[in-house]
Amino acid sequence: MAAAGSSKTASLLLCLAMISFVQLAQSSPSGDKGIKGFHGKKLSFTLYQQETINKTSYMVVAGVAGAGVSETTTPFGTVYVFRDDLTVRPERSSRVAGVVEGTSVTTSFDGLRSLSLGKITLDHRGRRGSMSVLGGTHNTRPSDCPVVGGTGDFAYAVGYVRTSPVNLRGSSVTFKVEFHLYWPPYAHYAPTSKH
Repeated sequence: MAAAGSSKTASLLLCLAMISFVQLAQSSPSGDKGIKGFHGKKLSFTLYQQETINKTSYMVVAGVAGAGVSETTTPFGTVYVFRDDLTVRPERSSRVAGVVEGTSVTTSFDGLRSLSLGKITLDHRGRRGSMSVLGGTHNTRPSDCPVVGGTGDFAYAVGYVRTSPVNLRGSSVTFKVEFHLYWPPYAHYAPTSKH
């Protein structure tokens, strides 16, 4: 019988803790809007990744099988590293709003799919910080990668980044990068680093 009583006590304490947490999450000090006013809000915007083969991106490990190297394919196992500008319009001459740096590994024998990870650092529309993305990408079709972390104004942001090819001809290529971000309610109470 003591075990049943302990179980009921633990359940009651858990319920009280959950109620307290919900009340805390619903209350907000007057005038406090969380991290730069994004508590529970969404933010979407578009930038353009400007990549130049053998200038801002390099093949550091040649693949071993499957498709050959072309404008849209690389052999299975190929490893690329990149550090590309993000501009506000598709034209390379438009204002730079940030950079994306990371790596990509070809994971399909048709040479079109990769596992990519990147750090995106932005100074755009009055917001500064970085976010990290990790996921599968396709060279010729839109691809969604989840946002797995952030810093600065993007601390605690979740969501995804969709990349789509704009221009894949020649050594200079352009990708449209659509950001779909959301700050969950807990971000309001989470600690942030001081700049």
